[in-house]
Amino acid sequence: MRAVVTRVNSASVTIDGELKAKIDKGFLVLLGVHVSDTEEKAKKIADKICGLRVFEDENGKMNINPKDAGAELLIVSQFTLYADCSSRRPGFTEAARPELSKPLYELVVKECRDRGFNVGTGEFGADMKVESVNDGPVTIILEV
Repeated sequence: MRAVVTRVNSASVTIDGELKAKIDKGFLVLLGVHVSDTEEKAKKIADKICGLRVFEDENGKMNINPKDAGAELLIVSQFTLYADCSSRRPGFTEAARPELSKPLYELVVKECRDRGFNVGTGEFGADMKVESVNDGPVTIILEV
């Protein structure tokens, strides 16, 4: 499982011209599911996302986790994170099919909500417009 986590001042997802979800300060998470991923990996990446200490403390050091920073999460499924770009046309054979990836994506969302986060989502499989105001910028790639 792979996540691109960007610290944002705000982020939103629009589908067919309608606002689906919006967050203020927090993380925009683009989440890719690999063909070999499991529930255990979904829980592990949720734990990493929720514990990532990249918010600044009183000394300007990235030392605060999202919960203590009062952050929100916007988690968007992104199968293209497993693109094989060995040729000019990407292949996606390493990305899990929807019957595996959708339940694991939903499990990550649930795990984050269970930790007390306000979690916005995109819509699995939809054509989404994602906007963000990056903070820093701080972008971290997580993989389990």
